[in-house]
Amino acid sequence: MSAQGPVNTAAPIPRNPAYKRIATEEAWITAEIADESMRLIASKPADEPGFVSFGARYFERGAASPAVARLLDVGDGRIAAMDRLGIDMQLLSLTAPGVQVFDPATGTALAADSNDQLAAAIAKHKERFAGLTAVAPQDPAKAAQEIERGMRQLGLKGVIINSHTKGEYLDDPKYWEILEAAESLDAPIYIHPRDLAPAMVTPYLDRSLEAGILGFAADVALHVVAMIVAGVFDRFPRLKIVIGHAGEGLPYMLYRIDYMQRTVREGRGAKKLNQRPSDYMKQNVYVTTSGMAWEPSIRFAQDALGKDHVLYAMDYPYQADASEVIAMDNMTLSAADRKSFFQTNAEKLFKL
Repeated sequence: MSAQGPVNTAAPIPRNPAYKRIATEEAWITAEIADESMRLIASKPADEPGFVSFGARYFERGAASPAVARLLDVGDGRIAAMDRLGIDMQLLSLTAPGVQVFDPATGTALAADSNDQLAAAIAKHKERFAGLTAVAPQDPAKAAQEIERGMRQLGLKGVIINSHTKGEYLDDPKYWEILEAAESLDAPIYIHPRDLAPAMVTPYLDRSLEAGILGFAADVALHVVAMIVAGVFDRFPRLKIVIGHAGEGLPYMLYRIDYMQRTVREGRGAKKLNQRPSDYMKQNVYVTTSGMAWEPSIRFAQDALGKDHVLYAMDYPYQADASEVIAMDNMTLSAADRKSFFQTNAEKLFKL
């Protein structure tokens, strides 16, 4: 999640009259969550070794850090950056690890406050911003209530969950109240990476591989496959999950995951699914291209999952490079497919 240097300040990229560029994994934070994060890091909680290590570097300068300053800005500065980069709209989501590192009461209160602040920012810039509801899975019942408030009262467009919560994932039935609420409201859940769970982090941390280079993908890939093999999508067939970075490697692995589920896991008594894992990926999982402006991986994801399940994202402010926007404009796609990729897939999924 570390910033990739300064936001590109080359000549502005003009808007394209043929389609809107809607970026669907664009991060922000509140000052309150940033401050609470620093306080938590200073206490060095034993159950958050990844956050302590990663967060200490990330938040060490507070708002003086250029990346944190850009995260805090959901006004004119962000819109100016969007204008330079040719982005028509951002779908805003609370940056990792969100509120999932805090105790349930603190996390729930901070999530609700962040949603109020996000709704206020969107109201000022309705043509440029939309957003996702932040929740604290630590209290599943209140998280489910916050999803309903975010969708029905605040006009938000889905849910952001920053992967594991104290080492636990959404395959655990204790969290299925959240999934039930999201399904009933047709609220897509965006699962974004965060620092690795305590049981996973050490070999990655020892090699400085814990973040975007490898650890983030491992975290979300585990999360999604765990949900599939737990039968989440048999229980919640209309649930929509969104993941970034061209699918965190999963599209490439679908054949092998299907094979191993059928021949090894089920042969050893694992839960028998109604469908193949790849079927759930094609029906229930959408991927964005955040931080992965590479045509071969995007085209592969489109072939594996269907073109209507692949959406454009930038990953602002962590990866905000004008050359990547141009590369995406120049992909070998028909005019109709290019518009779907940049615009209409997002409009349909998030009801923009």
